[in-house]
Amino acid sequence: AHRQIKVLRRVLIAVHQHRPEALALAADTADWLRACGHEVELPTSDAVIVSRPDLAREHVVGAGYDLALSIGGDGTMLRTVDLVSGDDVPVLGVNAGQLGYLVEIEPDALRHAIERFFAGDHHIEARMRLDVRRAGHDGSVQALNEAVLEKTPSGHTVRLAVTVDGSYFMTFAADGLIVATPTGSTAYALSARAPVVAPTHRLLVLTPVAPHMLFDRSLVFEPSSELRLEVCSWRPAELYIDGRSEGVLSEGEAVLVTASPHPARLVTFERRDFLGILKHKFGLNDR
Repeated sequence: AHRQIKVLRRVLIAVHQHRPEALALAADTADWLRACGHEVELPTSDAVIVSRPDLAREHVVGAGYDLALSIGGDGTMLRTVDLVSGDDVPVLGVNAGQLGYLVEIEPDALRHAIERFFAGDHHIEARMRLDVRRAGHDGSVQALNEAVLEKTPSGHTVRLAVTVDGSYFMTFAADGLIVATPTGSTAYALSARAPVVAPTHRLLVLTPVAPHMLFDRSLVFEPSSELRLEVCSWRPAELYIDGRSEGVLSEGEAVLVTASPHPARLVTFERRDFLGILKHKFGLNDR
């Protein structure tokens, strides 16, 4: 039998909504945590699909959780981080699918991992996020992987002017531009031949997508730098934040990107073997 944990904790559970094994694990974990005396909530859409509508919470932001559980893959981790990292809530990733870069443990180790976390037997790995806002607009959006400004699905090459800390650098003619975090260097940026960066670094990687010009290299900037990407042709460009569309920018409109003051706080129990994960994902067998 698992040890009862006496201190009341508040736990958020987010789940991959299309994987039956993830849904079953989320329901089982919620029941176990509640039997241990803890408070458990799920985002409303997750609670409904897990058949625990009594645990639904419509507005997760600012809810003061002690821990957020992400049950799924890297996509679920991105969503969970987005929900809670503005409040510095630690996130524990549980693998319910293919091996990901962000998930930490396998399902059969989940209960023990939660007990270790509550006992303080864990580490927190800070991952830089991006703060992204449209010039002239209030508010900003955070990204763990990347911000992308690229041609619309039916469009052609776009022209994007890059300004760094108020100083014009150059204009790219390309399918788009990616501003990636170190974590995001193994996401979309990887397919654009950006460098692979160890995930605990703090820096911005600017990479053109299919540039129609001689200069096609990635550029690495300090996290304190502010990058301004402006659409400077009649062809519009679409803004994507961690794969989600955030709207279309027309000529003269721009997006501003810098490091977020709120990193993702990922729970780990051992030193994360970034190179081991990379080798496994790409079949880099020892020779």
